[in-house]
Order: sequence, then structure tokens, then C-alpha cells
Amino acid sequence: MNVLENERFGTERALYASRSLLLKNCRFAGEEDGESALKESAGIEARDCFFDLRYPLWHVGGAALQNCTMTENCRAALWYDRDVAIRGCSMGGIKAVRECRGVTIGDTRIVSPEFGWKSRDISLRKVSLTSEYAFLESRNIRAQQLEFTGKYSFQYTRNVRIERSDLHTKDAFWHAKNVIVTDSEVDGEYLGWYSEGMTFVRCHIKGTQPLCYCKNLRLIDCTMENCDLAFEYSDVRADVKGEILSVKNVHRGIVRADRIGEVIVTPDSVCPVRAHIVQRGA
Repeated sequence: MNVLENERFGTERALYASRSLLLKNCRFAGEEDGESALKESAGIEARDCFFDLRYPLWHVGGAALQNCTMTENCRAALWYDRDVAIRGCSMGGIKAVRECRGVTIGDTRIVSPEFGWKSRDISLRKVSLTSEYAFLESRNIRAQQLEFTGKYSFQYTRNVRIERSDLHTKDAFWHAKNVIVTDSEVDGEYLGWYSEGMTFVRCHIKGTQPLCYCKNLRLIDCTMENCDLAFEYSDVRADVKGEILSVKNVHRGIVRADRIGEVIVTPDSVCPVRAHIVQRGA
């Protein structure tokens, strides 16, 4: 493996199509304002490096980044990559990861408004992520101890598993399929509309009008807070501890809770209301 240490790269395509390269304490920055420094490379390892130029890692096959910083000037830092491991890093840029496959991220802080679009096989552990529109149309996502803040997350995703995480997000999981969230807090309005095959296990769900227009929805040993007008037009099997403020026009299935403040059935419902609503405290 070739080793480059304590060097600066500022020109366009400075290390284009490199192979088996170890970068140590290098800087991708400068007045030259170059871009695509490592495009079309393979077998790249970067340690303690600083990236401050556009598109540093495009079409890369096999990369490991440790203790690196990517500023917001990187913009679209990783696109069309495969088999990338990121650990102990700080990532900025509006589109930090897109159309990648096989990305593993751990112990990393990410601020990226359009993070993780149209990617496959993404794994996150102990990640802090702030993003306005995260994971659009991505598949095979695994997250543990994820701290997420933003809006419109996980829309049109497939095959998602989230454990022991805190999600503070509006309009999350719209049109998502095959999602399991366990031992997590999900705080945000209009959760999971139009989803299919979504399951929450031992989760705390907060926010108005959750889980409407859902198919094959399950809540197991969950709690809910400030949840009103829940489950409208959904097919659901829900077992909730504590109170649901109100449920509305639940299509079919069963909703159990200790208390349900109001069961709403309106004459203008566009589908039959056939669900069983059970209050254990009644």
C-alpha cells in the first residue's frame, strides 16, 4: 500500500483513479478549489484527514475513513461508492451519501440535509444525524443507537431495522415498506402514513395524527403521547400501554389501550370502519 502523510491536495482530480492508498493527516483544501480528488479510486484508507473540497469520493470501490472531517464544502462527498466504512468522523455537505451500496458508519456526527438517498445496505451505529430529508428511496437500512433530528425521514424506504434510537422527525416513514422499530422513541407529527408492513415494538410514539392509511401495521407493548386522530383508514393490530387521545375511522383490525379518550367514526368515512376498539380500563 502506498502511503501519503501530512500532504495537501487542492487541485482537481488530485489523486484520480488511485489504488491501494493510505492517507494520513492529509488535507484536501486550498485556493485551487479542485474537486473529485479521489474519483474512480479503490482500496483507499484515510486517517485523520480533512476534506474541504467538492465531490472527494465518487465511484470509489472500497474505502475506510477514520477520524476524518468533511466540511459542508464537500457537498456531495460520497456518490456511487461501494463498500465504505466510516468511523469516528464528522460529515457535512448537503448530499453527503447518495446512490451508494455497502456503507457502514459508526461513532460519527453527520449534518447533511439530503443524506443517504437511493442507497442500499446502510448500517449505522452510535450516529448523530441531522437531516431534513434523510434516506429517500433507500433499502436495507440497519440502525442502532441512532440520534436523528430532522423532517421527512425514511420516506419510500424498504427493509429498515432500527433499535434503541431516538427519532425526532416529522412525516417519517411515508410509503415505507417492511420496517421494524424496537425500543425507541419516535417523536413527530404524521408518522408513517401510507406505510406497509410497519412494526413498532416497545416504542414510545409522540405526535398528532400518527399512522394513517397504513397496511399491516403492528404496535406491540408501545406507549403513545399526544397522539390524536390515530390510525385513520389503517389496517392495524395495536397493543398500547396508557392512553391514546383519540382514534378515527380505523378500517380494520384491533386497537387495545388502557384508555382511549375518543373513538371517532364519521359518516363521511371513505372506507368501512370495522376495527375493534378495546379499552382495558373500561
